[in-house]
This record gives sequence, C-alpha cells and structure tokens, in this order.
Amino acid sequence: MPKNSKNIKIMADLLKQGATLTEHACPACSSPIFKLRSGDLWCASCKKRVIIVRAGEPEPEVTEAPVFSSLESTILGKIQEIEKQFVEETDAEKLKTLGATLLTLLENLEKIRNMKK
Repeated sequence: MPKNSKNIKIMADLLKQGATLTEHACPACSSPIFKLRSGDLWCASCKKRVIIVRAGEPEPEVTEAPVFSSLESTILGKIQEIEKQFVEETDAEKLKTLGATLLTLLENLEKIRNMKK
C-alpha cells in the first residue's frame, strides 16, 4: 500500500473514532490536523501531537508523559529477555516466534520514541 493510501486510511480511522478535522495544517508536512476526543491536536501523517501557539501567547512548556518513559523501559527489558532466549534457542519454530515478537517490540519502541519527539 502506498504511503499516501496508508495515511488516508489512518485519517479515516481517526474520523471513525470520533476525531474531527480542523482548519489547520501540520507545520511539518502540511497534512490536515485532527482534533481527537481528548482535545489533543494530531497529525496523522507525522503521527505526532501538534500544539498551536497564537501570536503573542507564550509557548507551552513541553513535558514528556511519564508513561512513555515507563513503557520504553519495559519494552527495552523485554527485548533483552528475548535476546537471551534467542541465543540459547535451537528450535527453528521457536526462533521464528521469537523473531516476530522481537520485530513487534522494536516497531513499538520506534513509535514510542517518535511520539516523544
């Protein structure tokens, strides 16, 4: 699936989940900005939260959600556990399962790190 089609699917999913389309565009990629049910503004293409600062307003202080750091630590711990199992394992099916799990953990780790930026 081309990247553009993937972004359109993500945007459609956001709308199905109750997000609304705003008049704003992402400053990084110019994609439309969505307002989530939580009130946060979100760019579906960049997969990042967007903060709009009006002229004359002070910039909000950017804080990192503690859940991201905790989740990142947990995933790193699980990756280390799987690495140890990977070294000791000889069964091909179990290696395949461990590899798939490792790939999923690495993808999730990348997503968390992108959200923290």
